[in-house]
Amino acid sequence: MIYLDNSATTKPHAEVLDTFVKASNIYYANPASLHRLGNEAEDLLESARKQLQTLLGFKRVVFTSGGTEANNLALRGVAYANKAKGRHIISCKTEHPSVLEPLKQLEKEGFEVSLLDVDSEGAIDLEQLKKKLRADTILVSLMQVNNEIGTIHPIADIHRILSGTRTLLHVDAVQGIGRLPLDSQAMPDLLTVSGHKLHGLKNSGLLAINKAELMPILFGGGQEGGLRSGTVSVPNAAAIAKAIRLASPVEDHLTWNAELRSFFAGFQDIHIVSPIGAAPHILAIAIAGVRGETLVSGLQQENVFVSTSSACSSKNKQTSHVIEAIGLPREYRDGTIRMSFGALTAHREIIEFKKHFIHVYKLIKGVEQS
Repeated sequence: MIYLDNSATTKPHAEVLDTFVKASNIYYANPASLHRLGNEAEDLLESARKQLQTLLGFKRVVFTSGGTEANNLALRGVAYANKAKGRHIISCKTEHPSVLEPLKQLEKEGFEVSLLDVDSEGAIDLEQLKKKLRADTILVSLMQVNNEIGTIHPIADIHRILSGTRTLLHVDAVQGIGRLPLDSQAMPDLLTVSGHKLHGLKNSGLLAINKAELMPILFGGGQEGGLRSGTVSVPNAAAIAKAIRLASPVEDHLTWNAELRSFFAGFQDIHIVSPIGAAPHILAIAIAGVRGETLVSGLQQENVFVSTSSACSSKNKQTSHVIEAIGLPREYRDGTIRMSFGALTAHREIIEFKKHFIHVYKLIKGVEQS
């Protein structure tokens, strides 16, 4: 089996699973309980939190059910808490739906949202960002790495633009943390992380906070400092802390990315969608006149697993909003697929992938096998 869909989800590290199982067996008590078992669970929870604060370089960590909830908390929490200061938010047309959909809802509630354009490589124009900034702009929310084509937003430059203003910066780092560094001198005010993108577990995420006033979007028992009510999963907290401790950039990803770019350059009808300089673990391509679903299905028959775009929306049969935003030529739009590497990817998978791709390509194109 060749698994190249790590941007959709990753296989959990054995050490992460071991941490989760041990914590589930030993620290199963509710960390809010007053008895000894509850106190022991709380101690492990707070130990995980402190580790994450140190690893990420943030003052506060709020555990969530994943990246979607963390993004919603960042956007809606900041909006509600700061609406007296302003109701204007800036984001980008290629953000993840867990950012774009909450923004649509906030617009219905009287907030104003400006979405930045992108060029053919998915990059924003910093001059446009400067022009969109206003005295009543309370938040700029931009992802570190685009999940579909790998474009990297210049977070440090954006941080410098916002320096000296009252505008907060939120970064969805789901595809970046553990793979690309953040400038320690230009850290955002809020940061979203998801465990299952880092060889951790699903339903495990966090919102890291440095400087931001937020209101909760879930109400109940007041856990997580009142920002995220609901019994906290201590095993999940310990597991995501372990996953982030284990995470580190894989130097081979850059080499493999270049190897595949060179390989695809040999096909006249293949367009490499991911820009040069994109995150090395993501590579999107498009074949003229071929549907992405056909490619995915054909490769699956070879026991090779890739995706058409974002796994969150790849089954809805619609053209990706990212592909539309970058203005990919019409003949390529339906034929986009994404390959993404993880910490467990091996070079032999890249080599074998190329062989299987040629076979499937010839079948789809009706080219006789040699």
